[in-house]
Amino acid sequence: MINISLPDGSVRKFDKPVSGAEIAASIGPGLAKAALALRVDGKMVDLGHVVDRDAKIGIVTSKDPDALELLRHDAAHVLAQAVQELYPGTQITFGPSTEDGFYYDFVRAEPFSPEDFARIEQRMGEIVDRDLPIERSVWDRAKIKDYFQSHGETFKAQWADELPKDEEISVYKQGDWLDMCLGPHLPSTGKLGKAFKLTKVSGAYWRGDKNNAQLQRVYGTVFFSDKDLKAYLMRIEEAEKRDHRRLGREMGLFHQQEEAAGMVFWHPKGWTFWRTLENYLRRKLEAGGYVEVKTPQLVDRKLWEESGHWEKFRENMYLSENEDGLREYMADPAQRIFALKPMNCPCHVEIFNVGLRSYRELPLRMAEMGSCHRFEPSGALHGILRVRNFTQDDAHIFCSEEQIESETIRFCKL
Repeated sequence: MINISLPDGSVRKFDKPVSGAEIAASIGPGLAKAALALRVDGKMVDLGHVVDRDAKIGIVTSKDPDALELLRHDAAHVLAQAVQELYPGTQITFGPSTEDGFYYDFVRAEPFSPEDFARIEQRMGEIVDRDLPIERSVWDRAKIKDYFQSHGETFKAQWADELPKDEEISVYKQGDWLDMCLGPHLPSTGKLGKAFKLTKVSGAYWRGDKNNAQLQRVYGTVFFSDKDLKAYLMRIEEAEKRDHRRLGREMGLFHQQEEAAGMVFWHPKGWTFWRTLENYLRRKLEAGGYVEVKTPQLVDRKLWEESGHWEKFRENMYLSENEDGLREYMADPAQRIFALKPMNCPCHVEIFNVGLRSYRELPLRMAEMGSCHRFEPSGALHGILRVRNFTQDDAHIFCSEEQIESETIRFCKL
């Protein structure tokens, strides 16, 4: 006998293993129709998951806090199926849910554009109308690798080939289309509904590595109702009207251009705002007992190696040598390479280390409005919120162990 404990405290007994759909149906036809997934002892699984032991069960419906993420994940799969039906030869990679929607990364010779969205959305709607059952099965690595290779899916085959040899891989199939995925998923494509919208396309790299193949990332959003979708699109439209990049141009504060990607051209009005904010910070720091310093922007790689930044952040650092110079350095460490600082920390330590210091000098609160550079990927840049050159209003406190608590309290009150 299997005891199924429900959220209301009641217990249902079954004399054999039972699926989530069967549990929902035993409670009532309304719940059976609304059921999207199953929660077993706190873990969300497919509605078709079979429970073969005593467990605490919850039926996931559209009212569940986690249901929207489930919906978004399925929308990504329906998007991928629609694209491959419309554009034969397109390869799939991965497509997760996101904070406000979903995306899927594709490999295709021809670029996608927003003009393609209406056609793709129409096909997505057709796939929803087909109400295809979404079926889970488990394959071994060899089977799934052979499948994707035979279908020209080189990226998926590569990923499968690198999984542990004895690992079982879950595969989700809807109609003739399938993808390997951890799940869970909806019972059928019909449960997705049509309150979805494709929003933009951007570039990405296979496995997030710029040295790998470039992918096309198609974004979208989805909700359980047209009302919620329209409300979201309205919020996005209003947010675009208040986009700081647009306001910066319209108000003559700043602009950015491709010749200095990720950096800012501050206009007189914008620089006045900057100076006003900077002066306010300086007054606060001075009142808090901080001394201001200024350190070099271009520093020998030796210091970055000693601090550990070279190993961890070298790919995001601007170097004074080209790749030929870097190869020379690898062959001859005496070859000097300089890097624009990505942060102030090591330089502040160098100032502290100059000369002998008395415990009477502690705590020493050192601040800097330091100009820093980081080579952020082009896809990550966003106006003045994510840039390659920025001012880090940074501070470091050098103190004794006994002063840590009081300095922490003092800092929080700053």
